[in-house]
Amino acid sequence: MVLLGPRRYCVRDLSFYTGTSTLKPGMRLVLVALTLAVIAAGQSPLSDEILAAHNAVRQSVKVPPLVWSDRLAVEAQQWADHLLAWREFKHSHKPNLGENLYESIGSDHASPQRAVASWAAEAAGYDHGTNLCYAVCGHYTQIVWRDTKRVGCGVARGMGVEIWVCNYDPPGNFVGRRPY
Repeated sequence: MVLLGPRRYCVRDLSFYTGTSTLKPGMRLVLVALTLAVIAAGQSPLSDEILAAHNAVRQSVKVPPLVWSDRLAVEAQQWADHLLAWREFKHSHKPNLGENLYESIGSDHASPQRAVASWAAEAAGYDHGTNLCYAVCGHYTQIVWRDTKRVGCGVARGMGVEIWVCNYDPPGNFVGRRPY
């Protein structure tokens, strides 16, 4: 597990998988304190990279840069972990967040730049003049949605699969509205 944002080290409570907790109550407090200390330490290099990749795409269409959200990153990480554990690849359908997903299968680890570039490549299917998608373009339009202010991402790796999740607040992609 890699958390893009607050640095978190992999100490997994197996209750998520088994329904029974393997951590003693005192250890849970230690883990909570450690997590809070790590969050206070700031962003990780991966979160810096994925934020920079998003903002480069946004700059190309002259919309303001996004800022990193630890809250969104935690939610994204939880969803990425869930998808990997259940071997699924689907949106969480949280009503107040935008969401982009990226999956890489095989031994090659994707980079933050590759995940964002795959979404940004959808720009070729978007016609700003008519505000229509001629192919899949919703991931791209979410990245460049002018009203979106915050992003947080997570990535889960295992079993030869890598799942990237980015959450956006406020969400974009409202029918009839232009992204920029």
